[in-house]
Amino acid sequence: MNKLCVVILFLLLSGKAMTQTTTFLPQEPPATSGAINIVTSSLEEADGNTYFAEALKNERRGDLNDALNLYTKAAFEFNSSKLFVRYGEALMKLGNIHLLMNHYPEAEQVILNVALKNYSKIGSKTGQMEAYFQLGRIYFAANKLTQSLWFYTQQGILAKQLNNNNAYVESVIGIAQVKIKKKEYNLAVKDLSRAELLLKSGNNVQLKNRIKETRALIPSKLVAKK
Repeated sequence: MNKLCVVILFLLLSGKAMTQTTTFLPQEPPATSGAINIVTSSLEEADGNTYFAEALKNERRGDLNDALNLYTKAAFEFNSSKLFVRYGEALMKLGNIHLLMNHYPEAEQVILNVALKNYSKIGSKTGQMEAYFQLGRIYFAANKLTQSLWFYTQQGILAKQLNNNNAYVESVIGIAQVKIKKKEYNLAVKDLSRAELLLKSGNNVQLKNRIKETRALIPSKLVAKK
C-alpha cells in the first residue's frame, strides 16, 4: 500500500504541474544549448517507450504489480519529455491496472485528477472520451452508480460529436449495465436494443458479444420486451 501511495502522490504532483507553466520537475538545469535539451528529451522518450513496452508484457503475463511500477515510470518519462499524448496513454494504462487490482480510489485519482486534466489541457476530445469511459467502469465496479451513469453519458455525448459509433455503443452498453444493477430492467432492455440497432450494419463481434452478455443479466421474462 505504501507503494500505491507513492504512485498516487507522483501522479497528483504531475497533474498539478501540468496545470501550471512549469515542467514536472521542480527545477530545470540552466539552459546551455538546444542540442543538450534535445538529447535529454530523446533519452527520456526512449526510456518511456522501454518502460511502456515492458509494462505491456507484464500486464499480459498477469504481473500487475510490476506493470503498475513500469507504467508509472513510463508516465514520468513521457511527461518529462512533454510527450503528453503518450503520457495520457501511460496514465490510462495505469488507471486500468488499478481497476484490475480493485484499487478503486487510486484508479479514480489517476484518471479523474491526472489523465482527464492532461487530455483537457492538450485539447484531445478522443482522450477525454476514453477517460470518461474508464471512469464509468471504475465507478461501476465501486458500486457508485450515479457517477458511473454520468460518465458513461458524457462518453456518449463526445462519441456522437466525434462520429465514433463504436464508442457510442460502448457508452449505451455501460448505461444499460448500470440500469440492470439498479434493477431498471425495462430501461436496460431498450438501451440494449438500441445498441443492437446501431451495430446492425457493422461487424464488431466484440461489442455484439458484450450486448449478448449484458442482456443475459436481465431476467429472462423481460428480455423479450423490446
